[in-house]
Amino acid sequence: MFLSDYLDHTLKKLKAHTANALTLINLSLGGFSILFTLKGQLNVSVLLIFLAALADRFDGTVARKLNIESELGKQLDSMSDIISFGAAPSLLLYQGLLHEFGVPGAFFTILYIGCGAFRLARFNITENNGYFSGLPITAAGVLLTLSYLTIHYFPPQFFIFLMIILSFLMVSTFKLKKV
Repeated sequence: MFLSDYLDHTLKKLKAHTANALTLINLSLGGFSILFTLKGQLNVSVLLIFLAALADRFDGTVARKLNIESELGKQLDSMSDIISFGAAPSLLLYQGLLHEFGVPGAFFTILYIGCGAFRLARFNITENNGYFSGLPITAAGVLLTLSYLTIHYFPPQFFIFLMIILSFLMVSTFKLKKV
């Protein structure tokens, strides 16, 4: 009887942390992406951001399916997202191209991260009503990362313009239905 209770308790704890483990994988992949960007291995960084997006896609789904959603999980997800879809993609683009613009390139890189943080904070304090307010940072980060793959096809100014547009879309108040 004692062993059965212990195993049941252990399984409940493992179940409770499944979504958080996926969230921490998201965060880790974003962190590694930043490290690879700093080492100049930008293609590896791109791959890691896309893998982080995959982990991010499933952490919320797992939490809902297992009925283990929590405030801790929501906050952890936002902190992971600012790394994986705020800092990592903007630093990737900065290292890959925007550093050539000097101060303006740095300014718009930081602006993007700040707008992403604002968007996540606003999301965390608003009621979940089936809609996103503004562009989710995951979508913005994936679009910014995808844009890196087109650096050779567009003029450098396009990427500053894209970063500005994505920044403002994140903090805008348009409504987008959750999928």
